[in-house]
Parts: sequence; structure tokens; C-alpha cells
Amino acid sequence: MLRVFIICLISLITPSVSAERFGDYDPVDFGPRGPASYAVHGIDVARFQNEIDWRRVALSGAAFAFIKATEGGDLKDPQFDRNWQLAARHGVPRGAYHFYYFCTAPEVQARWFIRNVPKRGKALPPVLDMEWNPFSPTCTVRPPGAEVRRQAEIFLDIVERHYGQRPIVYTTPEFYAQTGIGQVRAEFWLRSVAKTPDQVYPGHPWVFWQYTGTGIVPGVEGGVDINVFRGSVGAWRRWLRQHHK
Repeated sequence: MLRVFIICLISLITPSVSAERFGDYDPVDFGPRGPASYAVHGIDVARFQNEIDWRRVALSGAAFAFIKATEGGDLKDPQFDRNWQLAARHGVPRGAYHFYYFCTAPEVQARWFIRNVPKRGKALPPVLDMEWNPFSPTCTVRPPGAEVRRQAEIFLDIVERHYGQRPIVYTTPEFYAQTGIGQVRAEFWLRSVAKTPDQVYPGHPWVFWQYTGTGIVPGVEGGVDINVFRGSVGAWRRWLRQHHK
């Protein structure tokens, strides 16, 4: 009985979740190096998830959450303030992300992000989400790679100076291949929902891997993005000590 109690207690205090505890509406067999081989899982969310029950998310074992804050130079996610406050209240380490818009100057976008994301309280590093958006009703331009990287570095530098943490860069396979975004100075969060990152981004280091957009997580309505941290529970704790500030 004592052994069972200890195992249950460890499961409650360990900031990780096995892939089996989260479902998927459209699961993929990634092979032996798939998401289930990583100990630390978390989510990223935006207004599309409606009102999230962060208590249930925390109890589900989600180790972290990246929350959409802003887009371009004038759009703020209507659920951001609520998500930001409740994730912290329920003990889920969270960071804010900005969706980049190629028809607004990077300086304007960085200032908009800073205006809307609080500096007080602990947070994961900010995130710059850079990907093509062919469905945008107002901006579908695709600058050349050198220009993309120039704009990214400007945004990253401004945001780093304000928060004291270099933002993470999130990107997709197509954007990565066409722009050389992997050359910028940052840690990377990579999307790859059909193959492992090592297959899609060979040789490129990453910290987070978004492996599905159709995940099932208690407390979240409908499908949600699920991600893994690249490392053990111990590595995650060390990373948090350095980056959750």
C-alpha cells in the first residue's frame, strides 16, 4: 500500500504527462521516436478553444501552455487575458506568442506585443510565430528569406530587451524550407504533424515539437495543439529554472 501511495504522489507532483493521457482525433504513428517517447507534454491555445477550464488542464498533467496574445500590429486575442491569468492561477507554466504579419513593420509588432503581454510575474520565454498565412484576407505577401530573417531579428531583439529573455521561434516545414528562418539566433519550436522533427528538419536543434493540431485534452473544447519538450523530466526542470522567470 505504501508503494502505491508513493507512486501516486510522484505522479501528482511530476510536471509531465505521457502521450497516452492525451487523446487525438487523428492520431499518427510516428514510430519509436514519436511523442510517446518524450516525458513532458503541453499545449498551445488561442481564441478558437473558447473558454478553457484551466483547472482540468492542470489536473490532466499538462506541463506548460503557450497562449496566443497578439497578431500583427493591432490584433489581440480576445481570450488572452483570461487564459494568461487562469493558467498561472492553476499552476501551469505559460508563455505568450505573437503571430507575425508580413504587412506591418516588425518594430510596430514588437511594441504591440509588449503593450499587451504583462512583464510582471513568472512566464516562459515569449514566442514569435512565423509561418505563411495564405488564408489572410489582408496580407498574403511572401518576402524573400533574407527579408524574413531581417524582420525576425528586429522583432526578437526588441522583445528580448524588454522581457530579458530571447523569444523562441515557432515555424512550419514549408516556411522553414523557403526562408532559412533556422539561421536566426533563437531556440526553436517546430511543427511536424506527419513525421518527427529529425526527419523534417534534419540536423536542426529544437526545444519544443508541435506534433498534432487535433489533440484531446481535458478542459479544452474540441481539438487542440499538443507539444513535447525535448528532454527528460529532469531536463525540463532545469530548463524551467533558467527560462521561467
